[in-house]
Amino acid sequence: MSANHTPKIVGTVWGLLVLNTLGSAGAKTIVPLPRSLIQMVTMGALVTAFALALAVNLRLRLRASAYLFLLTLLLVMSVISSSHLESGFGALFRCFRLALFVGTLWLLSRWWDGGTTFVRHHIRMYLAVLGTVAAGLVASPGAALPDLYGGRLVGALWPLTPPQIGQYAAVIIGLTVLLLLDRRTDGTSAAVVIVPSLVLLALTHTRTATLGLLLGLALAIGSLMLTSGAARRFFTRAVAIAAVAAVGFASALQTWFLRGQSQENFSSLTGRAKVWHALLTAPRTTTEYLFGVGLGDKSFDGLPIDNSWLAVYNEQGVIGVGLVAAFIVVLGGVALLRPPSLSRACAIFLISYCAIASYTEAGLGDASPYLLHLAVAASLLATPAPAAPFPAPDVPRRRVPRWAQRTEVG
Repeated sequence: MSANHTPKIVGTVWGLLVLNTLGSAGAKTIVPLPRSLIQMVTMGALVTAFALALAVNLRLRLRASAYLFLLTLLLVMSVISSSHLESGFGALFRCFRLALFVGTLWLLSRWWDGGTTFVRHHIRMYLAVLGTVAAGLVASPGAALPDLYGGRLVGALWPLTPPQIGQYAAVIIGLTVLLLLDRRTDGTSAAVVIVPSLVLLALTHTRTATLGLLLGLALAIGSLMLTSGAARRFFTRAVAIAAVAAVGFASALQTWFLRGQSQENFSSLTGRAKVWHALLTAPRTTTEYLFGVGLGDKSFDGLPIDNSWLAVYNEQGVIGVGLVAAFIVVLGGVALLRPPSLSRACAIFLISYCAIASYTEAGLGDASPYLLHLAVAASLLATPAPAAPFPAPDVPRRRVPRWAQRTEVG
């Protein structure tokens, strides 16, 4: 089924999935929101998304997807590791959430046809999220730029952290730039997305999102340079602007990049390296090594892990790490084998962004925006469904008079 025949309710389902993955922990908001209320809203959004996806796809027409197959295996591994209850009953609840999440993606896979429908859904939904961030900044600059986060931008209406905001801004900037290069959107519409998002990204001081955006766009545009003059011109201008900025604004860029941190703090990745070392050196049984300790809150000894691979290793074991690596490699391999196109470029951007961000952010092993980014990439790499043949029209048989049916006997 082509993207032109995608029901509008699919966009609503995608928006509910985005809402579910916003999380419930973050900065203090202008109006205090109980965490239990936020969790009720996000979980209710997921249940509603699954119900709507099932209602619009009652015949359970699914598209074959290696990404969703491997994600389903990861879900099975998560249930096995969580059944030991080392992480408490919360692990089983997180497995249930992941099952609904993966099930909803399977139901939506019917409309994965290699088009940009889900790219546009992705941009619209995250632009709406960034709209709430901008509204919070206008309503209360002090709450949106708190000293607790070093003056970095947070969500003042919904509890969003600087890395979350930076991630959302970087992803929709990259996708919109690619749509603009392929003339799938006009300059005014692109500017409405790109300019405010760049401002919000700068205010978050998020290095991972910035590097992911730059490197992801470089790889994506590089995949178009052989077939697109616009991509070649954009790449040349971007390199020239980057060179001028590096020379003329080196001091300002260094200040922004360091965020006032000491050299020791920067070299330890804001303390992440200490947590990683403690996690890797902690004793583990064979079962914990293979299957992990079950889905948790992506922390170790009360400190955030902030690394997708180590978080998966801790919660789903080395088998889980292998499954996550498999769907990254499969998506990347399929993208490289596709001929140059906008869909391929967008997929390369999303895959490379997730791979880069996985080093300092967790999320590849549980329901998260990163799995949604990769789901969009999978939809872009899907082959279009063959058109259903039209049935031949019924031709009424000509009635033959009875006298003409007699056989002449000579």
